[in-house]
Amino acid sequence: MSYTNYVSYRDPFTQKRRIGHYNLNDKTIQPLYSTSGTRIPNLYSVIGGARPPTIAPTDSPFPASSVKILPPLPNRDVLCVGKNYAEHAKEFNSSGFDSSDKTDQPSHPVIFTKRFTSIIADGEDILPHPDFTETLDYEGEIGVIIGKPGFRIQEEDAMEYVWGYTIINDITARERQRDHSKSSHNIRKLHEQFYIGKSADTFCPMGPIAVPASKLDKVLRVQTHVNGELRQDATTNDLIFSIPHLIKTMSEGQTLMPGDVLATGTPAGVGIGRNPPVYLKPGDKVVVSIPGLGELTNRVAGFDAPNLTAQRIMDILS
Repeated sequence: MSYTNYVSYRDPFTQKRRIGHYNLNDKTIQPLYSTSGTRIPNLYSVIGGARPPTIAPTDSPFPASSVKILPPLPNRDVLCVGKNYAEHAKEFNSSGFDSSDKTDQPSHPVIFTKRFTSIIADGEDILPHPDFTETLDYEGEIGVIIGKPGFRIQEEDAMEYVWGYTIINDITARERQRDHSKSSHNIRKLHEQFYIGKSADTFCPMGPIAVPASKLDKVLRVQTHVNGELRQDATTNDLIFSIPHLIKTMSEGQTLMPGDVLATGTPAGVGIGRNPPVYLKPGDKVVVSIPGLGELTNRVAGFDAPNLTAQRIMDILS
């Protein structure tokens, strides 16, 4: 049996991070150790160590619901791509919220980042930030995980640098991407870029697992359901800029490192693309799914929910 559905969780006895194998069929976790007998503390050590550990199962599986699931790769900003599916590029360009090149078919990848403090796990709540946004939106995406260092990677070699994949929901405050914010009282200039509207606390659900590329289909399908309704459905064949092209672009002036995550863009079907737009509200349930990677499920919290980001980050990094 292959134990490669890597999940990060909080050990209920030691309160330390641990890595296990997540059985997607029966929702159990098999604890994993290196064959030297030491626990595996995080996925970074599995992906990019000088000598990645030889992994073996230990102890008995237990229900995933009995432990706290953690994000698979929470320690770094996520590298992201905007407008990378043709139909989404059209719907976003026509929405009036596009501050990039404002074309239906971008001539080059639109690159931005999401702050690592925005990363949350499967099952955690998305804060609605009522004083920050009134246009909360979802974006189901395929997350590419880099497996070895690379600088100026050639497109034909790029897939050799891919370790595997995870699921990402690129939650967005749409009006923070727009040129101007209009109200009955004034017109105020906003940010005209993506970072602020995409990096708010809890705006990057990730997980629940990370899986090596060799264990997944060559073509991946991403779907997003909101309150049970299918909103997004596309595959990697629909990308404007392929994964190798994105890796080449992002590594032209910077070194990509093992454990870096590249969010590849979202398909058509986001809330801003509907007529009229339909934004997320407290209580909404968003499920992003990819075959072989399971389902990333998060609800939108109430307006009075506390922001526990500082505590959450300290716990994850401890």
